[in-house]
Amino acid sequence: MTALSYVLRHWMWRIASAVSGGLSVSGKWRGTGGCIVVANHSSHADTAVLLAALPPKAKPVFGAAADYWFDVPVRRFIATSLAGVLPVRRSGGGSYDSLLAAVRPALKAGRTVVLYPEGTRSTDGSIGEFRSGALRLARECGVPIVPVALTGTADVLPKGGHWSPAPMQVWIGEPIDPNTASSEELRASVLALRDGLQSRAVNRYALAA
Repeated sequence: MTALSYVLRHWMWRIASAVSGGLSVSGKWRGTGGCIVVANHSSHADTAVLLAALPPKAKPVFGAAADYWFDVPVRRFIATSLAGVLPVRRSGGGSYDSLLAAVRPALKAGRTVVLYPEGTRSTDGSIGEFRSGALRLARECGVPIVPVALTGTADVLPKGGHWSPAPMQVWIGEPIDPNTASSEELRASVLALRDGLQSRAVNRYALAA
């Protein structure tokens, strides 16, 4: 994708978020070069909201379930043309190797790779345990991890439900050295952002509904 393509995609999803109930974003993007974003996951709207929230210079792509996003032509088109989804296996032998093969080239190219370490969408709003793949990947590729928290997306598009406009929020945290953190600490960082235990006052903007 060209720089203009990233800008156009970003604004397309900002408009979509605005008409879906509005989006507020707190936190300054401090990712430089390749990095991994870890975020909680409760809705298919999460990916669209992160495309709207992360700046075009982050050049985000998403590691997501191959068995869901690439088994139906319509979803495959959305994944490849509109969302920048990289197919990864969710479970079974070789799932980490599949993840590494999918995202390493993007990281080397200086792009941001977004992963949902819970491995599936939450049905009750809680944040589940984080799998170790994101942390292992960051260590192996030598890139930082940026924690991000989302709320409100499950109200817009709940798992197994239908679209309904509602306010959404994104909080962007500070980059973390993967060599000094555990999966539990990454999860705690996302929880802290979501629960307001870190400052949300930096570089705030809102998309009115």
